[in-house]
Amino acid sequence: MKWSEEMANYQALYTNLRQLKLDRFAEHLGYLLDHQDEAPKSLSDALFELTTAELKYREQKKINLRIKLARFPYEKTLADFDFSYQPGISQAIIEDLGSLRFTQENQNILFIGTSGVGKTHLATAIGIEGCKQGVSTQFIRCSDLINKLQTAQVQGRSEEVLRRYARFQILIIDEIGYLPIESVGAKLFFQLIEKRYERKSTIITTNIPLSKWGTTFSDKMLANAILDRLVHHAKVIRITGRSYRMKDHLIEKKDNSGPDLSGFSSQNKERSSETL
Repeated sequence: MKWSEEMANYQALYTNLRQLKLDRFAEHLGYLLDHQDEAPKSLSDALFELTTAELKYREQKKINLRIKLARFPYEKTLADFDFSYQPGISQAIIEDLGSLRFTQENQNILFIGTSGVGKTHLATAIGIEGCKQGVSTQFIRCSDLINKLQTAQVQGRSEEVLRRYARFQILIIDEIGYLPIESVGAKLFFQLIEKRYERKSTIITTNIPLSKWGTTFSDKMLANAILDRLVHHAKVIRITGRSYRMKDHLIEKKDNSGPDLSGFSSQNKERSSETL
């Protein structure tokens, strides 16, 4: 076959592959042909290599789409987490959660700790693992969730929205406790947790002890009912370490002698101490 005919056939094949949406197959085809003299492959081996590349490409696209639709605040993995900075956290336990074994028994996870200790990072990292493994996952701030549920109720769509959030295999509800939840929102939140109870897995991050949830939900009995369902089948991870957000600040402070108070009067220094 003449070189011109070979090129024409190659171009026609490349076009066919693009029309069939075998994009990665098409991209790897040229490379494989260029190296055929150096590392010759049989037809079956070549097709296996090309189709494998295509399947991996398609799977990665699905993963990227699942991560996008999950609406994480950022993309961080367990590998990004600095366990040495939070030695109170068992790395083995967190890695086990990252295996998603907890979803097989519809268990929940509760991350409890002050602001900045890594609760959202860990919850997000586990959620991203879910996306990688094909598990339907959704991330939402607690305040946003309550607003969506209340708006839906006003519009007569509360049941529809409750069903939507109830269907995710992993639902991450972030930052419970930062803002108080009024009675209507608390009741809707309870309905959602009830729908998910022993059916799906819920991951919670909160900055307040569970004993104080009655104040957040404006109803101690309702808060207890919510906690009863969340904690019944749950891994409770309490984080008592330092804030990651203060990490660089603390390093900088350590390197410096501290703020210059020489220009302050003694009275101003006393006021400053009282404020701290």
